[in-house]
Amino acid sequence: MELVESLPMRYEPGSPDCRLVIEAKQSLEDVLRLIADLPHTDHMRRQLLSVYNQLEGMHELKRNRGATVSFRSAGWSSAPG
Repeated sequence: MELVESLPMRYEPGSPDCRLVIEAKQSLEDVLRLIADLPHTDHMRRQLLSVYNQLEGMHELKRNRGATVSFRSAGWSSAPG
């Protein structure tokens, strides 16, 4: 399946937050692989890929901002300063 094969998964946990995001991305990759050959799942695959890309954005934010970003609270955001 093109969508799953094109996912640029990298395993580089630098923090507990990164580890959680990486594990979530891996789980989505597993689901995408499992439903790849099921008929009429295009819409679900696009939605899952969208969630994957949102997680990748969170991971990128954490990689770039490090300790100034924490996903541990319900209202996570980058800390001022």
